[in-house]
Amino acid sequence: MWQNKHRRRGLISVLILGLAVPAAQVVPGPAYAQNGIDSGSVERVVNGFTAKAGYPGVAVAITKGDQVLHAAGYGRDATGAAVTATTPMPIASLSKSFTALAVMQLVEAGKVTLDAPVRDYLPGFHVADPRGARITVRQLLNQTSGITDRTLREKSLQQPDSLAAAAVRARAATLASEPGTRYAYTNTNYHLAARLVEVVSGEPFAGYLRRHVFEPLGMSDSTTIDLTPRDLPDTVRQGHIYAYGASIAAAEPKRFVNGSDGVLTTARDLARWLVVQGNAGAAADGTRLVSAQSMTAMHTSSDRRWTYGMGWNADSDGRVHHNGIWFTYTASALLLPSGYGIAVLGNSGFSLANGGTDQLADELAALVQDGRSAPPPAPTRLIVDLVLAALTVMSVLLGVRRLRRTSAWAVRAGERPLWRPILRLLPRLVPVAVLLALPYLLGTIVGGGRDITFRQVAYTAPALVGWSAVAAAMNAGSLVARVVALMRRRPTGPTAR
Repeated sequence: MWQNKHRRRGLISVLILGLAVPAAQVVPGPAYAQNGIDSGSVERVVNGFTAKAGYPGVAVAITKGDQVLHAAGYGRDATGAAVTATTPMPIASLSKSFTALAVMQLVEAGKVTLDAPVRDYLPGFHVADPRGARITVRQLLNQTSGITDRTLREKSLQQPDSLAAAAVRARAATLASEPGTRYAYTNTNYHLAARLVEVVSGEPFAGYLRRHVFEPLGMSDSTTIDLTPRDLPDTVRQGHIYAYGASIAAAEPKRFVNGSDGVLTTARDLARWLVVQGNAGAAADGTRLVSAQSMTAMHTSSDRRWTYGMGWNADSDGRVHHNGIWFTYTASALLLPSGYGIAVLGNSGFSLANGGTDQLADELAALVQDGRSAPPPAPTRLIVDLVLAALTVMSVLLGVRRLRRTSAWAVRAGERPLWRPILRLLPRLVPVAVLLALPYLLGTIVGGGRDITFRQVAYTAPALVGWSAVAAAMNAGSLVARVVALMRRRPTGPTAR
């Protein structure tokens, strides 16, 4: 959801204290390979990752060509139940690949032309920029429409409750660039693309995916929703946020997700989706969703200036991938030139020291291709939070120390011109400013320009918010106490001689 950068690694971690990870819950299905990969090796890789990366539960699917090699769940959900291959989870922005395929089906049916203006299919479509009339269907799917999170703050604005309402909200967007000239990832493009599917097909988007994608593939446990957490079925348990070594069950913040990151599915169902990607648009039983040419187009960038195709990123080394980020769940999908497909679903959200499940997907790729098993990741997530905890304690101690020295400071400051102590107090406002600016700073520095609300920052980095809030409170308290003490020492009338 929040950032879709290529193979984000590193900074993933956490020690899950007291969590017993049960054996993998493997659910067989049709077209499983007779001589598949070693499930024990997969389990060791997954358990090594979850034990240090802050994921109470993970589900994995591995395919090759038209065969499902492995589908299993590991760990537990928020209720304590074992995660299995049939545990439904959000896949966040992996949903964009489903939206792109739905559009390509309409293209192949002759109902949509990729390079035609969007307003040809959405008659009421317009944005607050005359250049918006030139936005094409392809540019929505390529993320090159010119709409960005900075020109339409899709998370900070009031959330729509339907694709039709999302299209109306998009009328307030301006453009950061001429359509087709610059890549900028935003969910708004895929809200519009899904709405286009609704209008052209005459079906609700959820119904379209069910009839034309999920049912033909036998993805019986899959659906898509409009609004979180309102539309989440009871079978989808709460995900988790992470703070100070603990994974905490939490409801996903209110967000509109359909078309961009609203698909709910299972590892078993997602394995069938990987087969279609690796089998030129056809299921294992020959059911064809799109042509091989359309599948290649979705997996390929239309311009060498960016790597994004249509719902997928493409590497120079031939790997095709996409990640998905909610604030309480993450997911990754990886297609390898060798024909392997890997999908990972995890029930913990994105954070400063955890970019999601991409690292596990990479480790599984190394395992299935080369038999290599990388050592478990360092507990960076825990380390970062412990550092932030130490800084929080330090801020409290320094703040108390300053408060205790207020009277002595006021005596010294009272001997100087008033402007000098006031000027020296102004830096105490910096932590307050940083706290208020956290959504912008995090969205810009970490998110590459993505929009995020303060509540969502608290989900993403509770330890950082905690330190920032404590530092702001202690500095503001010190400033107020010293100003009051200084004013009390200043004469209020003529001084007797």
